[in-house]
Amino acid sequence: MATAPVVVGVDGSAASKRALRWAAEYGRATGAPVEALMAWDFPPSYGDPVSIYEDVDFAKEAQQALDLAICDVFGEQSPVSGRVAQGHPAVLLVAASEQAQLLVVGSRGHGAFTGMLLGSVSNHCLHHAHCPVVVFRGRDDH
Repeated sequence: MATAPVVVGVDGSAASKRALRWAAEYGRATGAPVEALMAWDFPPSYGDPVSIYEDVDFAKEAQQALDLAICDVFGEQSPVSGRVAQGHPAVLLVAASEQAQLLVVGSRGHGAFTGMLLGSVSNHCLHHAHCPVVVFRGRDDH
């Protein structure tokens, strides 16, 4: 029987990189695979988002950002797998938690409300995840 994965939300922030590092250590200690998940979505707009952003490949940019975050933490030899998905991060992480043994997130990422002690994504995950949740604060938190 396969071991359920540890899922870690990554957005490139210091908090998410710290969460990624911890999740990899936890995975190594327990023998669980670790999956880093980065969400992307079209920015809000008042016009037709397809025509406004037709020359932007959001999925590709998200994949590059995820690869960079993983490389920043682990170098070339990463012990985690990564994937990107379209949608709101909180919704995607809660959905991923249905098959996970543990969900790991940063307390504040790149959201608009930088003064909050607990970000909206981590707060949503704490209240709706289908598995235990670990929340990390990054060095850029106050």
